[in-house]
Amino acid sequence: MTSPYGLKGRVAIITGASRGIGLAVAEALVAAGARVCLTARDADGLDRAAAELDAVAIAGTVADPAHPRRLTELAMDAYGRIDIVVNNAATNQPYGPLMDADPEMWREAFAVNVEAPLRLVQHAWRSWMREHGGSVVNICTEGATHVGPNLGAYGTSKAALLHLTRQLAGELGPGVRVNSVSPGLVRTEMARFVWEPAEEEVAAGLPLGRIGEPEDVAQAVLWLASDAAKWMTGADLLVDGGTRVRAAHAP
Repeated sequence: MTSPYGLKGRVAIITGASRGIGLAVAEALVAAGARVCLTARDADGLDRAAAELDAVAIAGTVADPAHPRRLTELAMDAYGRIDIVVNNAATNQPYGPLMDADPEMWREAFAVNVEAPLRLVQHAWRSWMREHGGSVVNICTEGATHVGPNLGAYGTSKAALLHLTRQLAGELGPGVRVNSVSPGLVRTEMARFVWEPAEEEVAAGLPLGRIGEPEDVAQAVLWLASDAAKWMTGADLLVDGGTRVRAAHAP
């Protein structure tokens, strides 16, 4: 069946793509006709994902300043174009009160969550998107707009990524659209410590009655990356099962 999103022949780079949201995004884009170039730190998981999706891949950390360049070169060498960039790789460390945060880990959070997305977009822009256009989707978080315990570094860095999304949207239009998706609590390894101890209780507190699945986020990314959202840029799409309106929910 032909995909309604029309990505046949397009090429996407996805970071953090060996599992969870990143892998689900890669699967959704391939199902819509795209070819994908993947990266993640988990070399074994990445190899499995690449084999499953008939993709090219390179293991490594996006915190390495040289990695986004190597990733872009791989995509161009393999496919000759870069139409979509999905910045999904992230870290939630340092975890805990900010007064106890290690400065090196704090800098690492910004290197992974903010600097790496910028570097990758820069390389994609110079290699292809400046002349041919494209779409960038950054994975932020529902928590970027408010505060909470222990995730101060993660939330602050994702708030910076949210602003970076808007800044790039203004700078790179009209040829390149830049949007973000902000998930709520999703069943991923990174968020396991939140949902696993009390999943039923957490789910009951949400208007939609369940925590998210990676595929829920992937479908939002797919829509934003495609021409179905061709008049959207600088937008943040909230995919949270009703987290922000749960105060009115009576389970």
